[in-house]
This record gives sequence, C-alpha cells and structure tokens, in this order.
Amino acid sequence: MSKTIRTLFLGDLVGRPGREAVEKFLKEKISKTDFAKSENDCANVSFCVSDAVKNNNRAYDFVIANVENASHGFGLTKKNHDELHSYGIDCMTSGNHIWDKKDIYTYIDESEFLIRPYNYHKTARGVGYRIFNNKIIVINLLGKTFMQPVVCPFQALYDIMTHLRLNVGLENRIVIVDFHAEATAEKICFANFAYSLGVSAVFGTHTHVQTADERIITEGFGLSSEFNCFPKSNEMNNSANTDVISNAFADFAPKKSMAYITDAGFCGSYDSIIGMEYESSLKRLVTSIPERFDVAVSKTRQINAVCVEFDFESGFALEIKRINFNYNNDEEKAQ
Repeated sequence: MSKTIRTLFLGDLVGRPGREAVEKFLKEKISKTDFAKSENDCANVSFCVSDAVKNNNRAYDFVIANVENASHGFGLTKKNHDELHSYGIDCMTSGNHIWDKKDIYTYIDESEFLIRPYNYHKTARGVGYRIFNNKIIVINLLGKTFMQPVVCPFQALYDIMTHLRLNVGLENRIVIVDFHAEATAEKICFANFAYSLGVSAVFGTHTHVQTADERIITEGFGLSSEFNCFPKSNEMNNSANTDVISNAFADFAPKKSMAYITDAGFCGSYDSIIGMEYESSLKRLVTSIPERFDVAVSKTRQINAVCVEFDFESGFALEIKRINFNYNNDEEKAQ
C-alpha cells in the first residue's frame, strides 16, 4: 500500500478568537514532529516525513494556515508568529494584509515558516514559496481581480513552476498553492491553469466564506494552437533550437489528480461579519466612510479548513474533505 501524506489547510485566522480556536483544534488533533533549520536562503525546511507517515496516531502530517489576519485582524506580529508555530503549524501563508503590522519587517526574512505572496515586486521582503524536506512545495499568490495591482498571478505561477521544473524537479513532489483572491471565476480559472502545470492542490483564501465546491480535478481544459499568452519552452530557455514548441505547457506533467476549493473560509468568531464586529462593519457599508474594524467578540468559535490526502510517491491528491464546525468558548476575548 502506498504511503500518504495527510495535510491540513486552515482558512484565514482572524484575531485572538482565530488563534484560540486553532490552538484548541490542533491540541486535540496533532502531535508535533521535529523540525530542522532551513538549509538555504531559498527556504528549504525539513519536517519528519518518515516519522509522520509511520505515526498512525498523528491526525495530520503537515499543517498550513493563512495568518495574514491573525494579529488584531490585520497582519501578524512576531509574538503571534512564534505562538502559532508552537501550536503545530508548519507553514504560514498570507495575503494582502501581511504588511499591516510593521514589525513584520524585523522578522520576515528570518522566519523559516512564513510565506508572503510571491507576486509582489521582486524587492519585497521575505519569500513567496518554500520547499519542505525536498518533498512539499508551498506557494503563495495574490489574485488581481478587485485586488491591489500586483504581478499577474498566472504569469507568476508559470514562472515559478518553470524554475522549479528546471532546478528542483516536480515529478514526485507535492505542490500546494494558497491563492489569495477575491473573484470566484478567477480562482476557478487559476485552479485549472495550475492543474496543467503539475500543481497538487489549490486552496483559495481571502473571502473568509467557506465554499462547498471542494473537488478532485482529474482532467484539465484544452487550449487552441492560437493561445500564445505564455512563451514557448525553447523561448523560455533561450534555446538555439528553432523547432518552436506549439504548446507552452508541453514540458509540464499534470498530477492526474489535483485538490481544489474556491475558499477554505476562516477561523475565528462565528457571530461576526467575516470575523469582524457588526456595528463598525454596518457603519462603513452604510456611510462608505472609512471605519476602524474591530475583531468580533463571540463565545462561539468556528474552524474552517480542508484536509487533503496526497500520495507520497507521486504527489497526486487522493481525497479532499471540508472541515467546518463550531464550539463554545467560555471567555469572550477579542483582538
């Protein structure tokens, strides 16, 4: 029987309620494996794959969480970064709010677990992807529809995957993308595009509303010979070969099965406006005047996440399950 890797992806953590909900959930579900330090500046981090596979009592072998709203609802402090890692979160992705807490600049280059969206300008601090134990590759990208202008995420993913294919290899690796985007259509189109490049899973984030469209994609869309949005293989490699490859994706091998969900949702206060307090949200929507958002105070906490099982050898996604439940918390604390 083939070995598998069970991965948990937690939707956007919002404030203290989100952190507390995740701490409680992971204490009950996971026993942490040992980590080794990053081997180089490209952000390779080791985790104990062999032990994780052999340990049948461990609920999840690898845990990812989007943390861009984890500190007071906007950004991530160093204190909360360390706190979340201690809960058993192995990789932290983010989004457009990652820069909101200014102390991010003091530690993002040193963090071995945090990723910021790759398609910010090349001078941005931090890294946009990480390779864990030479097996799991996690990539973070921002969408562009209804979002602040960034480098095109489709082009950015094509560039990353081309680089990885040429310098690391993709055949036996698990490639996971956190696509932090607003528009549903963009996310679905991006997922099918990612499938053609050999991605193992695409998890949408940002809207804080969990969608019920989790699926395993096993067949992508075809493209006409006139489609020319991306350079051909020989152009990308500056090859002297004059035989132009008509299909820009010819050198990529789809994983045959890729996990997808449009949005994983969020972890935080259930009685809220996507994690935020009702009155300030209502006032801003009615008046259109900027209003300070406060993290909602609620005794009911929610966990939104997805669990995906990957084949260890091939990187194929075997199964995706949505996680969506609430629990009562005695303390009414926010921020």
